[in-house]
Amino acid sequence: MSDHEFGNVSTDLKLSLVESYLSAFSTALRSQFSELWYIDAFAGTGERVIKHDAVPAGLFPEIEKRVERRRGSAKIALDITPAFDRIVFMEKKRSYCKALEALKAQHPTRRIDVVRGDANTAIEAEIEAVKWTGKRGVMFLDPYGMAVNWSTLERIRATEAIDVWYLVSLAGLFRQATRDRTKIEEKKRAAITRMLGTGEWESVWYNAPIKQDLFGKVDENLQRIADVEAIETFVGNRLSDLFPKVLKPKRLKNAAGLPMFSLFLAISNPNGKAIGLATRIGNSILKS
Repeated sequence: MSDHEFGNVSTDLKLSLVESYLSAFSTALRSQFSELWYIDAFAGTGERVIKHDAVPAGLFPEIEKRVERRRGSAKIALDITPAFDRIVFMEKKRSYCKALEALKAQHPTRRIDVVRGDANTAIEAEIEAVKWTGKRGVMFLDPYGMAVNWSTLERIRATEAIDVWYLVSLAGLFRQATRDRTKIEEKKRAAITRMLGTGEWESVWYNAPIKQDLFGKVDENLQRIADVEAIETFVGNRLSDLFPKVLKPKRLKNAAGLPMFSLFLAISNPNGKAIGLATRIGNSILKS
């Protein structure tokens, strides 16, 4: 019941990028701060399940159906050395939280907290309860759809202590922003605005061609002119307006080669040396 089935080659890439950063972050800052934290706001179960279908015998021997289990972000974080002083797993689904509690029990000497509930609420509560002096952290936002509120990003930025890996669903935004503006459902319009923290996306992503029919009536329907590239750029600009530094994202594709996500690294610490270090580490990983 707690199996978390998802992912493809891009998922492996995403997790490898985050793992590389966590390792470099922990190594570089270990001696500089009293505590290093990792916060996984959509932690899942700690592992991901990949199901392989059976292949009947033919030119090659029959292959039986099998289930492969790979490390998810939670297990990856626990494997990082030097180890993080505190790890926080946030998850809304009850069965996933039970799996995370079981994972926690396997590491009785580690400081691990499992928080059940909405990620936005949990992040806000965590940030408000902590004095960040002497602490630095990395947060991984790998949401279900467009679940991260802009106000949550604002709170993260205000800590000046957390580097954020944020996986943005380009495909989700592209689908929600229908080609014909008049067909956008109000619920979807509100969701995009909540995620981006502004309604300006609508005027940027749509144009208003003026067309007249045979009777002189004017068609003012707005058609979307923004492609995936433009949507990614808009998100990047929004993040750059909020955070002191945002690196050029890594675009992730599905098996068919279509763009699905963009993985951003946003740095909340405005200190020049901190930005320089995080930028060097992040760029070396994203460009590798």
